[in-house]
Amino acid sequence: ENNVNIDHCQQCTNLDSGRGYVFLEKDTGKVSAVVSGGSNLYGWNDWANDHDHDNNGGVNDSEMGNNQIHEYLDALFASVQPRCLLLQREIPEHVNYMLANYVNNYNQSKRNHSRKIWNRASGTDEEKHCHDTIVIQDVGGEDRPITKEMLSLCDYIMPNESELRRLVETFVSKDELEIQMAKQNLEDEDTLTHDHEDVIKLAMILQANGANNVLVTLSEKGSILVLKEHKNNEARVHYQKACMLPSAGSIKSNPVVDETGAGDCYRAGFAVALSEGKKIQECLKFASAAGALAVTKEGAVPSIPSREAVQKLLDWNDELNLDIADSMKQCNLPRGGGGIVAAKSQNTKKDDDSFPYMFGSRLNSMKDRPELWSNPVDNVREWVKRQGTIKGLGCVDFNWPQHFQSWNAEEAKAALEEVGLVAGAVCLRYPSKFARGAMIHPDAELRKEAIELTKQAAEVARQLGCDEVVVWSAYDGYDYPFQVDYKEKWDQIVHAFQECCDAYPDIKWSIEYKPTDENTRFFTVPSTAAAVLLLKDIDRPNMGLTLDVGHMLMSGENPGQSISMVGDKLFGIQLNDGYTRLAAEDGMMFGSIHPTMALEIMYQLQENNFKGHLYFDTFPQRTDPIKECEYNIKRVKEFWKAAKEMNSRGIKQVQAEHDAVGALNISNDAMKSV
Repeated sequence: ENNVNIDHCQQCTNLDSGRGYVFLEKDTGKVSAVVSGGSNLYGWNDWANDHDHDNNGGVNDSEMGNNQIHEYLDALFASVQPRCLLLQREIPEHVNYMLANYVNNYNQSKRNHSRKIWNRASGTDEEKHCHDTIVIQDVGGEDRPITKEMLSLCDYIMPNESELRRLVETFVSKDELEIQMAKQNLEDEDTLTHDHEDVIKLAMILQANGANNVLVTLSEKGSILVLKEHKNNEARVHYQKACMLPSAGSIKSNPVVDETGAGDCYRAGFAVALSEGKKIQECLKFASAAGALAVTKEGAVPSIPSREAVQKLLDWNDELNLDIADSMKQCNLPRGGGGIVAAKSQNTKKDDDSFPYMFGSRLNSMKDRPELWSNPVDNVREWVKRQGTIKGLGCVDFNWPQHFQSWNAEEAKAALEEVGLVAGAVCLRYPSKFARGAMIHPDAELRKEAIELTKQAAEVARQLGCDEVVVWSAYDGYDYPFQVDYKEKWDQIVHAFQECCDAYPDIKWSIEYKPTDENTRFFTVPSTAAAVLLLKDIDRPNMGLTLDVGHMLMSGENPGQSISMVGDKLFGIQLNDGYTRLAAEDGMMFGSIHPTMALEIMYQLQENNFKGHLYFDTFPQRTDPIKECEYNIKRVKEFWKAAKEMNSRGIKQVQAEHDAVGALNISNDAMKSV
């Protein structure tokens, strides 16, 4: 019924069938397995003498004698003319070797028969795919070495990341491996779109030991193909991000049910696409979709997707990517909302034409001065309506789960559209059950729950139509010396963010640090410098920082310097001001207390080519929150305009001389227009 030909399967009466015992972690869908080879491993005596390999024992009740094997293969290949041979490691190595060697001889015979001289090194992939049977070796299954000779017979070697390293270490000692890794020089284009240099270097070392093309699966991080031979105008390294999965209709639903067979489906999908002559990148996309669908159902066989399901998921991903690209293009803002309405809300105002950013403001501030609003301000929907009256405002940052107690993301998005706004970001606000820590909670189950809550924020962001999640935890820290193991807490945060980044590679994740708070006297990440170190350890392209001016002042930092330090990893900026009293976060209007610092903040955003939206994290309280936000917008534009004149006024020259008086004179002159 599924068009799988089992005519040539045989039975061993004295051996049990091979079995795989899979251990499934229900909460995450992750699996581990133990394989009992049975007849799958030991029933191959008839194939043993064709090549000098160990037999592994066992007796095969095959009706086919050893001298008939080549005749059988000749007849099979003549009738089927296979485009691809996919080898597994649950069968003995000598069988894989015999088949790979046979295919290479078969290909050579075909070339000779067609009187075409084939140069494997100079032939293109497209030509080879048209004429040869491709040999693919799946490295999963039994963990055992592969000889250089076997590597050379396979067109594609397909390990996962850990299998790749173990395979390389069978040829190179760990000490020598570090030396070789350091010596490997990658071309710029090899690492242009991804952050997996170690994987690429390991693949190249494997190629130096006989492998041809190496395709490495990276689970949620996607996959990387390193070609051994390629045209001058083609990339040697091809990266494919993980295929996105739609949620099952609820932000609390995890699409990953069971990872059993996901790698098998990925490799089979690649083999199918390759056999059909698709281009390399299309093969990787097709494989990614097949592997992604396999995790959505429990069990190895039930989870194998149909071609129709794979194509449907590919179409959905293409539409998702087009929507994001169109949104970015229409709004001309790489981050911060991205809707058509937001573009209109700014571009229809003449004085906004030269200002490149969208503005957002603290939604909770709409509770302040309720007597100035016609309706009770006791719900989030009314706060959104109130923000919709602010001149120049373009987006709203929502708190998760705080702002979604009485409505869902779809309703929130509809409310935004009604008032001409879009979503800018989703910001984490962990509930009080995590008072002893969220990502660093001493209870492993609660840590896991906090991470899942964080991932749910990414689902909300998708549904709202934005691509940013800002994580600020009021509880991830400590109060007293010796209270926590600092390195353990640091590692827990690193691993938590890595999990989130890998699960949602389309989302820009950022951490908003804070030095101290009434809930946590010392935060695990208490400064810009510590946050930059954290980014280095997390090592994900979709991980960055959101800097809050008040938090930087509390840390004793100069905000302009901190912005410069972070560079292109600055995903978000929260504008306010404060008196810099110990542990005080005043949330005052931007530039009201430190105007020269405000000018430099705008200057450094220009120098860094910041690509986010500007968010006012202020606390109006006794002030009209609408007028306060409009004042902030007006002041930012004034500071921005003055900052644009700093270079023409000669600020670079006085900086080169460390001329304090000259710098103050220039900034004072610029401030006259503010």
